Amino acid sequence: MPPQPNTAHEQERPSYTRVAKEPVGGAVTIDTLPDNMTHLVEDVGRYYSVTSFGPEDRRTDEFWVDLNNFQHGQVRMHGILSNTHRQAARVALSFNFPFYGHNLRQITIATGGFIFTGEVTHRMLTATQYIAPLMANFDPSFSKESTVQYMDNGEVFVVQWERVRLHGREQEGAYSFQAALHHTGTITFSYRDIPSTVEMISSPEHPVKAGLSDAFMVNLPSLQTSDTQRRLIHEYHRADIDTTKITNGSAFEFTALPTCLQHDSCDLCLSSRLTSGCTWCNVLQRCSDGMDRHRQEWLEYGCSGEAKDVTCEDYSQEELDSSINPSEASTTDVTTPLWPPGTRDVKTGPPRPQDRPGQTGVIGQTGVIAGVVAAIVLLLALILLALYINTHPFPSSPIRPPQRRANYWPSMKFQKQGFQSGYSEVEVDGNEKEGIMGDGQC
Repeated sequence: MPPQPNTAHEQERPSYTRVAKEPVGGAVTIDTLPDNMTHLVEDVGRYYSVTSFGPEDRRTDEFWVDLNNFQHGQVRMHGILSNTHRQAARVALSFNFPFYGHNLRQITIATGGFIFTGEVTHRMLTATQYIAPLMANFDPSFSKESTVQYMDNGEVFVVQWERVRLHGREQEGAYSFQAALHHTGTITFSYRDIPSTVEMISSPEHPVKAGLSDAFMVNLPSLQTSDTQRRLIHEYHRADIDTTKITNGSAFEFTALPTCLQHDSCDLCLSSRLTSGCTWCNVLQRCSDGMDRHRQEWLEYGCSGEAKDVTCEDYSQEELDSSINPSEASTTDVTTPLWPPGTRDVKTGPPRPQDRPGQTGVIGQTGVIAGVVAAIVLLLALILLALYINTHPFPSSPIRPPQRRANYWPSMKFQKQGFQSGYSEVEVDGNEKEGIMGDGQC
């Protein structure tokens, strides 16, 4: 039988809450850090180590990826994002990109200078789950020279916001910067043209951020009806960078640190010196510290309390015991005799009845007759049931089939009222073409 979830949830940590309503199907609550906090103190250095490089550093030039150096067709200019304001578009990756220990194969590029990494499609993409070299109210539609380009060569995925300007403040200058996602999990931010300090571009209409963020989602029962659920998106980590260091020719490097999720066995999970605070959940066959995108499932199956006072040897012994069922081991299959007919079983004594001469034919005929009778009875029962249903129609059943557990987050849309910084997702049909950059066109 499949494991049954444990409905006893752990007590959540206190958090700061922003609430957004869905038009249909309940409410969505987004828990984020307050705007005046730059780090989660208990998680500093837990997922990434951050290094900054100024214009005078030797390695700074190495981080900037010159898209002109790539072959024709490798660099693409997104036609819609390069000509719109507050839009976002999903793009597939050609490799697994580790982000907070989770392998991503799809990301969402936004015109506002950031990449959204979540699986939920909603208008508040700026709240959490982002890779933001410089999140601000950029409007690529202002000028033809403003573009959003990206390149994927199987080793690194680069997004470049080229000569984009702030909405309503276009005269202040054009910004050019990049975010590079390496297949190793390393993330780099590079800045070529920054005409104003980050403190000067703040706006009440759009958040201004620079750094990384991730979150998990849990389902909570609705307070209004039993048919809907409230979905809470909780930001469990944010790594902000020092925005005063964002200048022309600067760069930042985020090096991914080992996480519990990378361990695929109990021994590695509990004994590895690369990670700490890891717990092995034998039910899910997963290693985690409980703070990742799978937290909902981790809580439902009681994984946080499963491994208390339990070792990997205990799990191995349980699996060994469950593989040996004494009742099945002592039962003999009568259709496949283990001894020749008429021989003596040293354990049971005289020959078994099914092996005595003259008995096999009788048993076989009796079985055939019993099978025919059972089939006739079943057929009559089905006929009577069909007649009864036709003459006595049932009312619609209030019982709903159980919902299948989803490992992904369902797509959600937010209401437009009250959220000035909302983004809409670009729906690209089969006729949409993206510009191919190359041969000096970048």
